[in-house]
Amino acid sequence: MGLGPTRRLTVHWPRCDDDHQGVALSLCLKMANPLRGEVVQLYKNLLYLGKEYPKGADYFRDRLRAAFTKNKNVQDPEKIKELISRGEFVIKELEALYYLRKYRAMKKRYYEHEE
Repeated sequence: MGLGPTRRLTVHWPRCDDDHQGVALSLCLKMANPLRGEVVQLYKNLLYLGKEYPKGADYFRDRLRAAFTKNKNVQDPEKIKELISRGEFVIKELEALYYLRKYRAMKKRYYEHEE
């Protein structure tokens, strides 16, 4: 019982100056800036936290996109790290805002009738 002719798989790794789509493009971007993954993760975390923003998710998403677009051309790694730390501070502030809102709702629900 023969398996037929075998095929050899060749993998061509892209160079950053080639015009590639999809995975190859993201590989080129990662080679260009090692902090890109942290920035993308920060954006995703903020986008997720913005779903419960008091002024609405659309408002938060528009402001978030504007902030990231404003700084998209920053190349200095130190400046990028500074911006990432600012974003992490915003995450902590949002979490504090949500915890406070939940605390106030619980307090109102259970201790409203005490006088």
